[in-house]
Parts: sequence; structure tokens; C-alpha cells
Amino acid sequence: MTETKQHSQHKQARGGASASAGERPARNGAGDRAARDGGGGRGGRDGAGGPALRTEDKVRLGLLALPTLALALSITMVSTYLGEVARRYTHQTIIIGVIVGGEGVMALWIPLFAGAWSDRLRTRIGGRLPFVLAGTIPAAVALALIGFLGTLVLVAAMAGVFFAFYFVAYEPYRAMYPDLVSDESKAGRAQSTQAVARGLGTGLALLGGGLLLSVARPLPFVVSAFVMVVAVAAFVVLIVRRGLVGRRPDDAEGGERPRELARRVAGLLVRHPALRAYFIANSLWEMALASMKAFVILYLTVGLKYSLPSASLMIGAVAFVILVGAGASGKAADRFGHIKVVRIALWAYGLGYLLLIFTTSRPLMGVAVPFIAVGGGTVMTMSYALLMPLMPEGEHGALTGFYSMSRGVGVVAGPILAGLAIALTRAQVFSNTQGFQAMWIICAAAALASLLFLGRLRDAEKDREALESE
Repeated sequence: MTETKQHSQHKQARGGASASAGERPARNGAGDRAARDGGGGRGGRDGAGGPALRTEDKVRLGLLALPTLALALSITMVSTYLGEVARRYTHQTIIIGVIVGGEGVMALWIPLFAGAWSDRLRTRIGGRLPFVLAGTIPAAVALALIGFLGTLVLVAAMAGVFFAFYFVAYEPYRAMYPDLVSDESKAGRAQSTQAVARGLGTGLALLGGGLLLSVARPLPFVVSAFVMVVAVAAFVVLIVRRGLVGRRPDDAEGGERPRELARRVAGLLVRHPALRAYFIANSLWEMALASMKAFVILYLTVGLKYSLPSASLMIGAVAFVILVGAGASGKAADRFGHIKVVRIALWAYGLGYLLLIFTTSRPLMGVAVPFIAVGGGTVMTMSYALLMPLMPEGEHGALTGFYSMSRGVGVVAGPILAGLAIALTRAQVFSNTQGFQAMWIICAAAALASLLFLGRLRDAEKDREALESE
């Protein structure tokens, strides 16, 4: 679909392309009702209740999942074990929270610019892949160096460099999902495939990070950097060989400049309730996850006195449960509706966190953790799929930038608020765990508060039509 620099010509391009082959199919009847609830449309179905995936669809999803695993491995290694590294130089949890929250600071602005520029860029390998390559290489170098640095300032600075280039690569890569999987009825399984890969990468980082860190401090970061380079290089080569670059529906010249786009995204938040509700809900989901990732290792090792290898094994087991939940949730969402599935998951997620505020009893923790794991895995899987129905044609890069901006708010706020809660409760309320039990207050509050905004996403279809008419 043709994009031009002028906003009025965006409207004409969308209207003129709506009937062309390969564009997003019109929705009506049962399919329209399913779309409004976040589920797949009706038609030819597989056993999960959605249209059967063709071989080409499966190949695309497999290729797209490859960088997800590597990027999830790297970002989880940093966001989870950076606190353990930083604690060697400071015991101030607020400072640790600020360092880990640097990920969110970068997510607030870099994805918007990278996504918009990847919409505009035209090269022989498309507009997205040059950003993937330009971000991956320096991010891997910065990641590998984190474990070798000897001061808190240098560790924090190198983590900031990693976060910055990570988003340069990640945002255009993420925009390739709606580019290559444009059928909304398959969105749940597309995100489920990605979530399985993300869960696998996350699980490997959680399980292996502590074990590697107990051997040598640089080891987990060097291994993650190596995996990231190899996986992304393989992805780029295979995508180019299969001729999948430049197949996006907005593959034409033009597009809005980043500054214009930033103003446009701000305007969308003001004018469109469903987008605004999504922004807040996703920020809260990320706040809960970021709070936990930043301090869960310290909660186990400092608060509950487990060794680092034991803590890693425990978290790795939880990651396996997350992986199972992520794999099942996509098909369930295609059948029953994304919003319905996410609502159930959020209740499990929030109540699991709530229980951990009041107890360190091992049996009760054993009850809470599966609810947190399955609920969290489902929310991780479905968060982006809930945004996809809101995406007008030609703005995939922009709205994936919007997605990461909403993530950024949560990732900044979560570790800082959790660090503050830990510092305030260390002396009295949660002295037995040196305050680390207070992190669950932030997690529970964020997860349960997001339910207030989830219901407003039922107007996604109406909001989409308003967006495309602008």
C-alpha cells in the first residue's frame, strides 16, 4: 500500500489499497464479532478453532521466532542478573532499580524513531533488516563487556548502550510480524509462536544465567552475546534467501518523519480511547514483569537465603511452566477471544502475586507460583496480539513503536517503585526478607489494576475504523 509524506495522502493510499489482492480481508458477520473480542474470524479451521496454517505460514513463523529467542535470552540475562552484578558495588535497591530501569528509558523513544525510519527506508534487503543488523552488532559487543567492568558507573553505562542498540534492532524486527503475518485470524498463533520462542529464551537465561554467573561473572553475558549474533545472522540470511524482505503491505516510498510521527502518536492517544486503554494496560503488565525480573534473584538469594545456582534452578523450573502457558494461550485466544483469555490470566497473575505479599511459606509459595507463571506467560503472549487489530495499514512500524513506548513506561516505573518499596520496608515490615518481599506489592497492584483498562479494548474495531479514516 502506498504511503506518502503527507497525511492526507495516507488516507487516499489506504482507501485505494483496501480492495487489492493481499490486503487485510474485510470482516463481517461472525468474523467481525470475533475481531471485536480479539479472537480469530470464522472459516476454514484447524483443531484449535482458527484457520489452518499453510506450510509457508509455518516457515515464516519459524523464521520470525529465531531472533525472538536470542533477543529474549539477552534482555532477560541483563534485566535479571544486572541487579546481582550491581549489588557488588551498592546495596541501595533504588539505585539498582534505576540502572535496570534504563531499559525502559530507551524504550520510551528509540522504538518510535527506529520503527518510523524502518517504514521509510528502502534498500535491497528491505527497510527492517538494516536496523536489525545495525542494532544487533553493537548491542552484542556492549553485552559481552558488562561482566568485565569493575565499577558501578561503567556497568550502568554499558548496560545503557546495550539497551539502546537492543531497541534499534528489536523494534523494526518486531514490525516484521504484522508485515509477514497480516491475517488477523492467525495473529494469536503468530504471537503464540513468538511467545514460545521468547519463553524458551527467557527460560534459558533464567536457568543458565545464575549457573554461569557462579562460574565466572563475564560468562553469562558473553554467551548471550554470542547466541544473539549467531541467531540474528542466520535469520537475516534465511529471510533474504526466501525473498521475504519487502513483502510488507506498506512497501512504498514515503512515510512520516519521526518528529511528525511522535506528534501523531501523541494525538492518537488523546483521540482514541482503545489505544489509550491499551497503552495504560500494557504499561501495567510490563511494570509487574519488570519489578519481578529486577529483584527476583535478590529476593531468593538475599531474602530467602538460597544459593545463586539453586535460585537459578528454581526460576528455570518456573520458566518451563511459563513456556507451557505461552504455547497454549495463543490457540485458546484464537478460539475464545484474546480479551476473554487475558482477563482470566490477569486474575490468576495478580492473585498469585497477592499471596506472596503475605507469606514466605514454601507450600503456599508453591501454590502461588504456577498461577503467576501461567498467567504471566499468557499476558506476555497476548499483549502484542491485542494491539494488532488496532493497526491501520501502513503504520505497523509506528504502532510497534507505540507498543514499546508503553512498555518503556512500565519498565522504567517497575524497578524504581519496587526498589523504593524494598528500601522503605527493609527495617520493619519485611525485615525477615530484608525488604525484598515488598516487590510483590508492586507486581500485584499493577496486574490487578490493568483489569480496569482491559474491557475498554472491546472497542478495538471501532477505533481501527476511526484510525483508518483519519
